Amino acid sequence: MTDTFLNDLRAAIGSAHVITDPDRLIAATHESRGRWQGEAIALLRPGTTAEVAACVKLCAAHSVAITPQGGNTGLVGGGVPFGGVVLSLGRLNRIRAVDALNSTLTVEAGCTLAEVQTAAAEAGRLFPLSLASEGSCTIGGNLSTNAGGTAVLRYGNTRDLTLGIEAVLPDGRILNLLSALRKDNTGYALKDLLIGAEGTLGIITACVVKLFPAPLSRATAFAGLKTPEDALATFDILRRRAGEHLVAFEYLERFGIEIVTTHLPGARDPLETAHPAYALIELTSADGSAGLNARLEEALSEAMEAGLVEDAVIANSEGQRAALWSLRESMSEMQKYEGASIKHDIAVPVSRVAEFVTRGKALCEALLPGLRPCPFGHFGDGNLHFNLTRPRDMSDEEFLALYPQFNQAVHDLVAEMNGSISAEHGIGLAKREELPRYKDPVALALCTTLKRAIDPQNIMNPGKVLNL
Repeated sequence: MTDTFLNDLRAAIGSAHVITDPDRLIAATHESRGRWQGEAIALLRPGTTAEVAACVKLCAAHSVAITPQGGNTGLVGGGVPFGGVVLSLGRLNRIRAVDALNSTLTVEAGCTLAEVQTAAAEAGRLFPLSLASEGSCTIGGNLSTNAGGTAVLRYGNTRDLTLGIEAVLPDGRILNLLSALRKDNTGYALKDLLIGAEGTLGIITACVVKLFPAPLSRATAFAGLKTPEDALATFDILRRRAGEHLVAFEYLERFGIEIVTTHLPGARDPLETAHPAYALIELTSADGSAGLNARLEEALSEAMEAGLVEDAVIANSEGQRAALWSLRESMSEMQKYEGASIKHDIAVPVSRVAEFVTRGKALCEALLPGLRPCPFGHFGDGNLHFNLTRPRDMSDEEFLALYPQFNQAVHDLVAEMNGSISAEHGIGLAKREELPRYKDPVALALCTTLKRAIDPQNIMNPGKVLNL
């Protein structure tokens, strides 16, 4: 049966795009950090939506599981296969339409996020979704996980940036919702059901995304502070003074800066003295004469007078701006040089994000003396990457064995604060078993009902999000 199945796939999309060589399958079946190592009988590389549909129909006919995959940059195991086939969207990488007047872009799911950003820029517009992995992650994967990034504060997450989608359902039918409309009240919002579903309800093959005026002026600052509470109060000043111009307010701590400046070639501390906490702040405007530097200086001066900001620097060139952002965007990558880390992607109300940092660090340090917390992230929308680096005198294996203990402690605190255990990375495998502890049981039951109704054979990324 396997031979017949594979031969049918070869006839549908071409032999060169049905890959069964074990050596070539490794990249598609292994998670980049080594947490999960899966297996698959083949990697499929369809080149059109029709070919995706043909592959899905054959898989449905043979009851073969499908793991959709974009850039394979996910952090929760959502793209790791355990049997069946991996279906890569990498060849669906065309820009289908640019409508500058409507401020929309229609792109296929295999386009990298950087390619989407470039297409928008060439049209004189901005696509504001921005992630550290934007050179390798794909827009389809961004939609699948409802990615957030550094500009959510102003522009919203991926779901907010998407007007329409095209998707292949688990039975092979093509769902055409490629609307470029901002108002369309004709039935249920089905696109929103598939966005963030991690490929468990269908495979997104294309999308229509919103574009915005390209920024003509920009002001970026790096501020040193004493506490996360001071950072939150500074954010409130910036939000009041800068309004819609405030695009990013990223929080970092001293340990994180030390990691990056130690391990990233060319990185250096932007401030003369060390500070316990830092904020990376950016304002933008489509008005080239908006006076953003002056506005930013005034806000920082107010924060200094209030005793919140101890020191700050404002970038005077694009090179200086890039250097500041590199400190933030390199954080996760550089953390691995300090040994194993236990990572959390959580969200709490903005008003409680500083409290979470303070209480979360104390909680975890009490559980394991010598632990090195490395919290950082999107303070302005309440999303923190609450990462924990192992003690220096502990092995990676010993530390990673404590994952369940730290997960429950951190996630229980999140739940106490009416937060979420997954802000932008998804559930995947990493948090699947924890979801029933924190998700409303009625909501979880409804998710299960929808999954079984749309994918009765459970072939679409089985075992991810829901334990089915």
